[in-house]
Amino acid sequence: MARGKKQAAKPAGARAKVEDQAALGYRRPQSYEEFRAVLSSGTVRLPRKLRQVAIFLWQQPTAVALGTITSLARQAGVQPSTLVRFAQTFGYSGFSDLQLAFKAYLTNGALATADPARPGLASEINSEPERLVDGFVKSSIASLTRVRERLDLDSFDRMARALADAQLIYVIGSKRAFSLASYLCLALSNLGVRNIVLDNVGSAAFEHLRCASAGDVVLAISFTPYNSVTPELAASAAQRGVPIVSITDSAFSPLVPISLAYVEVVEDDFAGFKSLSATLSVAMALVLRIAGFRDAPASIGAIKAGGRKALAGSRRSK
Repeated sequence: MARGKKQAAKPAGARAKVEDQAALGYRRPQSYEEFRAVLSSGTVRLPRKLRQVAIFLWQQPTAVALGTITSLARQAGVQPSTLVRFAQTFGYSGFSDLQLAFKAYLTNGALATADPARPGLASEINSEPERLVDGFVKSSIASLTRVRERLDLDSFDRMARALADAQLIYVIGSKRAFSLASYLCLALSNLGVRNIVLDNVGSAAFEHLRCASAGDVVLAISFTPYNSVTPELAASAAQRGVPIVSITDSAFSPLVPISLAYVEVVEDDFAGFKSLSATLSVAMALVLRIAGFRDAPASIGAIKAGGRKALAGSRRSK
């Protein structure tokens, strides 16, 4: 007879889950805020599909709280099983367990209390043109509302200060970000701020960027899926010691690790298209903040000069 029963081997999936959690080096997040903190810590290393899920969950917390696993998987572009595997990687029993953290956050009012882009809140739509216009307007409103809740004002000010002190600003943005980069260039130029937009015509952007120095600053703009030339251009400048600041849409952006400061703007989509309403609002606020920083020293100097003249006048009158 056998002296004792052999211990049952753990399933491969269970071993993988334990190893994944050990590799991440933290306990299961107890709330939505903790979950976001873990994702933004820079210590998480995920396979491509799980990273895709992480970006979706980061950008669409309201949808995650209210949606079904099937609908959310479709929106994230993955299989439902991938959502389950993602949740288990972070110590949850399944995706519904992770979803409870999002629902609690929504219930506590930390998300938009009246998200106009959510289903069921729209008034009756009578025509296709009305549906389209209404859809894009509401997605823009939802995006703008989210900006007010999430914008890191300290990081925003660090960006503005760095850009105000730059000898020359290189603005980089392609694909969806190209129109924003072009408008930023125009706005900065109208305020007398020296800048150049790199549009990569003739594939010459890398050559143009070689002229940048440590006294200049690169303002890079890139959105998911981050497959434009912008991250490569920013990385090449960073390697040569040129400061980088960025506008992007998640902590998983390749621009984040190389940026002195960045602001995160997440745009809602409608019919597969995302607007730039929120991003443009933040960008224009940034332009005016840059102008304010650049004018401040001149204003202080004028005040001091005026004070010196007044003092000299008073001495002559004695």
